[in-house]
Formats: sequence, C-alpha cells, structure tokens
Amino acid sequence: MHMLIRLATPDDIPAMHGVRLAVRENALRDPARVQPADYATLLTGAGRGLVAIVDGALVGFGIADAASRNLWALFVAPGFEGRGIGRRLHDELLDWLFGQGPEPAWLTTAPGTRAEQFYTVAGWQVAGAEPNGDLRLEFHRFDDEA
Repeated sequence: MHMLIRLATPDDIPAMHGVRLAVRENALRDPARVQPADYATLLTGAGRGLVAIVDGALVGFGIADAASRNLWALFVAPGFEGRGIGRRLHDELLDWLFGQGPEPAWLTTAPGTRAEQFYTVAGWQVAGAEPNGDLRLEFHRFDDEA
C-alpha cells in the first residue's frame, strides 16, 4: 500500500465529509451537527487538516485546531482501518499542534470504543466526561518527548 499524507484543502471537504459519514464507530448521531462549512472554518483559520491518499482515493483525514488545542477530527474510511493511517495522521497533527505551543491537547470520544483504545495506547489520558457521556481525553507532551 502506497500512502501519501498531505495538507488538506477546501477541495477535499466533500471526500473528508464522506469518510466522516461512512465510519461505523463514533458515527454522527445527528449528521446535521457537522457540516462541510465546519471543516472550511478550521482549514482556513487556526486549524490544520491532513488527508491520507491511497491509490488516488482519500481514505482518512484529521483536523487539529491550534486556537482551542483540540484534535477536532481523526477518521479512517471503513476497510482501511488497522493499516497505520490513523496513527500517522495522529502523530503528524500532534507534532504540528505542539509546534504551536506546549499546552495540552484535548479531544472527545465515546467510551468503550476502538477510538478510546487507540487514543489511550497513543498516550492520551481520560480527563473527565462530557455532558453527553463522551470522554474528554488530554495529551501532554513534555520537552523530552519532542
């Protein structure tokens, strides 16, 4: 498998949103809650998006927001999980995020999911629960980890 990771552009938003809507786990309970304009705001503001391309197809993406220190999205298309795509997007986005400042990063995810396991293996720590029942996770990077 040849994988290319590159910066996301607004032209990638339809394919990114397609991946987001296709995931089997952590599916949007209300698809109207995340709209293509939400991606555009982050891609053209204080955020950075990366996409994973395999054989010419966008199969994964991630978006981080430097202003809020949030890993806003990290998704891999069904059928492409377990190939290191998510981990590579994750690591590159965290490197970028911590290049913007040393404050901890955070995200939310549903408890008891493969996503929760992925993040805890990657070093994220549970910092509490959100009102909707999702977990709030935080990632701290120390000087010797950079």
